Amino acid sequence: MASPPHAVPEADPVRRPGPPGIQRVRRRRRPSGEPPPLPRHLNASGRWWLGLSAAVFAGWAAVVVTDEVPLVDLADTRVLQAIATLRSPGLTTVAEAAGVLATPPVVHGLWLTNLAVLVVFRRWHHLFTWVGVALVVVNLGSLATLLLRRPRPFEVELLGSWSGYAMPSLPVTVLSAFLVSTVYALVPAGRSRTIGKWVVVGLLAVTVASRLYLAQDHPSGIVAGVVLGVATPLAAFRLMTPNDVHPVRYRRGRPAHLDVSGARGEAIVRALQDQLGLLATEVQPFHLEGSGGSTPLRITVKAEDGEGFVFGKLYAATHVRSDRWFKLARTLLYGGLEDEKPFHTVRRLVQYEDYVLRLFTDSGLPVPQPMGIVEITPEREYLLVTEFLLGAQEIGDADIDDAVVDQGLAVVRRMWDIGVAHRDVKPANVLVRDGTLYLIDSAFAEIRPSPWRQAVDLANMMLVLALRTDAARVHARARVRFSDEEIAEAFAATRGMTMPTQLRRCLRADSRDLHADFLGLLPYRLPPVRMQRWSWRRVGLSLLALLGLVLAGLVAAGLLDSPL
Repeated sequence: MASPPHAVPEADPVRRPGPPGIQRVRRRRRPSGEPPPLPRHLNASGRWWLGLSAAVFAGWAAVVVTDEVPLVDLADTRVLQAIATLRSPGLTTVAEAAGVLATPPVVHGLWLTNLAVLVVFRRWHHLFTWVGVALVVVNLGSLATLLLRRPRPFEVELLGSWSGYAMPSLPVTVLSAFLVSTVYALVPAGRSRTIGKWVVVGLLAVTVASRLYLAQDHPSGIVAGVVLGVATPLAAFRLMTPNDVHPVRYRRGRPAHLDVSGARGEAIVRALQDQLGLLATEVQPFHLEGSGGSTPLRITVKAEDGEGFVFGKLYAATHVRSDRWFKLARTLLYGGLEDEKPFHTVRRLVQYEDYVLRLFTDSGLPVPQPMGIVEITPEREYLLVTEFLLGAQEIGDADIDDAVVDQGLAVVRRMWDIGVAHRDVKPANVLVRDGTLYLIDSAFAEIRPSPWRQAVDLANMMLVLALRTDAARVHARARVRFSDEEIAEAFAATRGMTMPTQLRRCLRADSRDLHADFLGLLPYRLPPVRMQRWSWRRVGLSLLALLGLVLAGLVAAGLLDSPL
């Protein structure tokens, strides 16, 4: 059969009905100074502990400037002398056992336990915050002891081991920080965390009583250590990993999927009304298994005929960081396969997807109609709102005919015509409703892509369509819109690493070898497109990644060898 000519007419736009009428109200502009729908805050206790920290630093400065160090030493000594009068052989044994929490083996074990749990459950934000808190507390405490150079208690017999200077008490500072970090990183918010906090209070009280009884620390040094050790992780975890954004949970699920109940759900409802005029009544996660880079939502809203639905994609700063790491990993593994420039803010990510979606809509591509962007927390969380394709099925669950196959191929031809590539053609992103095919999730779309990227889109679409039909049928329909050379180039450019994960999984589950079937149907084959691309940028990034791993190892070793 002769190959069709290269001059193929542009794909006709798909005609489809518009979305149902959604009831809207007057939008409200948030006045200057009013907090966003979902603000981040320290709460009263967090501000109180930070105030105590400031008071500790101010106290140190005042004592040094006014030369009142002897007065503080005298007061601490009188307290320790009074406690020493209660000593007995039995109490000494109990005190030595009670002070074991502040010893290096226990503190290091606490650190390694947290590390293991957070890695196993892939709670990276809590892990990075934990490491940051540990570095700040250990180094700040060590620096303070070296600057103040306060000696250990005198005129009181010191029982047990000790080392270094005594202001603040470094063992108490580090233990306080590690215990509070453990509660915020490992214990779910609510009653369990409240109980955990009281457990920490009890453990610190026992440790402090032991160290005062053994005269290992001054009372003022212990107070300063507790304040610094509690305030630092409290502020860090509440600001960097607030429970509304990064809840502690142990059920299975992807880290990209955010909890939309509670405060976040209420913030979404309020923001939809203020910014888009939509009266939302319910916000629920939707089709989470098909999305790994955002939180898809089905939002029930009031409509002209009762109620309707809109679709939302919730993006947070965590998704931007994940996208950055994903693109860095692809660059290290494969080189310059495509545009691997990361987004630097979540606002830019959402704006780009909204722009691409509007470009697709204006070009006649069958995509959900965009309805706007909603700001949940400035520079941290945004919601992209589109039409909800009610009744649509993922193509893997739908019955399709030649008309649907033609629509899928026409979508690729149309994207070629307008100079874009989808970059994520997989069953979860190809929907069918009433015989009409829709392409969704344009987050990874690329404008003016390379010919290689456009060819990959064609091959992936043909594989997706063949999952519900067969290779021969799809190949025959493809030759109507694409030349043999274009189809051969598509399969020369496509292999495992260029296919989305879900598509690879579906192909492995199918009893047929569809990729081999397509290759057998080609009148000729083109040489495989080389995947590995080397550049100075890739070499430099590889060296930086190796250096980062070495530094991470040194940091971990430094925490284990930190002075206590």
